[in-house]
Amino acid sequence: MNEKETPPAEVETDEAKELVEDEAKPEEQFEQETEQETSEETQNDSVENPEAEEVESDPHLMDPPVIPTEELVEPEVIEEQEEEIIVQEKYEKGLEKTRKTFGARLNELFANFRSVDEDFFEELEETLIGADVGFDTAIKITESLRQEVKLRNVKKPAAVQNTIIEKMVDLYEAEGIEENNALNIQTNGLTVMLFVGVNGVGKTTSIGKLAHEFKQDGKKVLLAAADTFRAGAIDQLVVWGERAGVEVVRGNAGGDPAAVVFDAVERAKTENADILLVDTAGRLQNKVNLMNELEKIKRVIQRELPDAPHEVLLVVDATTGQNAMSQAKQFKETTDVTGLVLTKLDGTAKGGIVLAIRNELHLPVKLVGLGEGIDDLEPFDANDFAIGLFKGLLKVEE
Repeated sequence: MNEKETPPAEVETDEAKELVEDEAKPEEQFEQETEQETSEETQNDSVENPEAEEVESDPHLMDPPVIPTEELVEPEVIEEQEEEIIVQEKYEKGLEKTRKTFGARLNELFANFRSVDEDFFEELEETLIGADVGFDTAIKITESLRQEVKLRNVKKPAAVQNTIIEKMVDLYEAEGIEENNALNIQTNGLTVMLFVGVNGVGKTTSIGKLAHEFKQDGKKVLLAAADTFRAGAIDQLVVWGERAGVEVVRGNAGGDPAAVVFDAVERAKTENADILLVDTAGRLQNKVNLMNELEKIKRVIQRELPDAPHEVLLVVDATTGQNAMSQAKQFKETTDVTGLVLTKLDGTAKGGIVLAIRNELHLPVKLVGLGEGIDDLEPFDANDFAIGLFKGLLKVEE
């Protein structure tokens, strides 16, 4: 064992000697040898790569830095982000009238009151009701604000205004915790959506715009013109079908709406369609005949597709404010409405009706009309709505 251990010891001794010798060399001699070694290495590099010197001297010819793969952003992600920005801008623009009106009401309220007393809360209640957030919602917000003001001893107008908005957002979010705003699209097989609502609310227009969206997504779409009581309604849906590039199943004016729906379902099944959108008559919601007709249409659909219709969407006009609320209540009592389409939101100062519908009827708003273009019917997004409704209204507290 001792003989085997001797060689490494000798090697270590040699290395130690070299280190001692290096240390013993005069400093000038050591530097000269170092410079000579460096010069030799540089010359060797130049011989092996004659372009090396030129590359080093010209920074423009140097290789660009390598970006790690994980830092590269996928084109699909960029496209999604751009789409989100566009949609949020639509909400902000569409809710501009509502935002300005609500802001003006708050400014007027604070101009008339220098202190937060009982008269202030009563006036706030009236202001909120006037903003079409609904009677029950206005009461809840005002009562919650009373408690918050006492708890935090809030006195400054800016702080009070911010608290009002915070309470509206909190209540809005609390009522929608278990709410599903997404359309019930079947992953396999045909999806049938029934559209109901009174005349003039934008029902046919909404169907045409939604058909366009589905067609853009690569889906096979059919429309059913089941509003046979008005020849104009059939013609209007045909025009929208042409715009969206989808076919319309139609019958004669005055014919049986259920028969048109039956033909549409059969054709959709034969042609392996993905989506069938059904337009229905829009007579006054309190007419028993209309409700019986809707039930008949649903029975016809369910004979062919037991789990259909997958959506019964009530279309209401946002510009009518509380009248839209009244329509929603009556339709909800007489048919199984699964969600709402809120049209003309961009043309009204009554966008607060969304708060009333969510908080009092507990019906999800699934689609909103934010403009007149064919691409301006958007899925409802609570965050985008809240930003669009309150952006710029929060005050900086001094």
